Amino acid sequence: MIFINPKTDFAFKKIFGSEQNPEILISFLNSLLYGGHPCITELKIINPYLAPKIQGIKDTFLDVKAKLTDETTVIIEMQVLNLSGFEKRILYNAAKAYSIQLQPGEDYTLLNPVIALTLTDFEMFEDLPQVISNFILKEKKVLTDYPINDLELVFVELPKFTKELDELETLADKWIYFIKSARGLESIPEAMAQVPEIRKAFEVANQANLTREELEALEQREMYIHDQRNAIKLALRQGMEQGIQLGREQGIQASKVEIARKMLGVVDEDTISQITGLSLEEVRRLR
Repeated sequence: MIFINPKTDFAFKKIFGSEQNPEILISFLNSLLYGGHPCITELKIINPYLAPKIQGIKDTFLDVKAKLTDETTVIIEMQVLNLSGFEKRILYNAAKAYSIQLQPGEDYTLLNPVIALTLTDFEMFEDLPQVISNFILKEKKVLTDYPINDLELVFVELPKFTKELDELETLADKWIYFIKSARGLESIPEAMAQVPEIRKAFEVANQANLTREELEALEQREMYIHDQRNAIKLALRQGMEQGIQLGREQGIQASKVEIARKMLGVVDEDTISQITGLSLEEVRRLR
């Protein structure tokens, strides 16, 4: 079997945003948000997965968004590329999801909690060792919780997860392993097949079950990510090369100035200029 890569936005939404298989998303959220406890029993997927229309492919890929039975809204995003402004976008999306609940004139007591769950294929918090991080509003000095904790940001940093298949213990371990490693597997591991929701997720991710349009959409998204990663690598390499060249030029210039300083009072300015390559004006400024 060949499994599609859950880290692409297309595949992620197909697996976790399907109205036909809400149990997959329920198990996934219970594992990452509630320590594997069955706190979520039902939910409604707000923007369910739709078969892609290649012409407008970009518009078909949105965050998975769900409303829980207690009216909490959860927005889930899989982010592969570390783009500028990404941290602000997460905060903006969470705040927007919170604020748009009210119509003009409605009471603030009608507002319900929002959880923004973000999975990243890069490290966001180098100073934090844990794979899963939770952020809420607290008092700055004594870290007391704000009276109403209606906004929560949860991050899962995939590169920090290093467990192998035989080391998986919790339900969260298994789901994170699925996200990170499904693309490289040829069959459903026995330990993961024992969880019905994960086994179902593998079935949805089986490339053989995709339509031609879905396969084409998946290929386009993977090509886009590949191109963007190469563009980032190129920009970094060019930046490093420019920095090295600038350092060399600055070093050479500094050496010329130091030589010129030592020659002041020993030889005339014209000679210093000819030997160092500095202009007469630059030599005179050193005096």
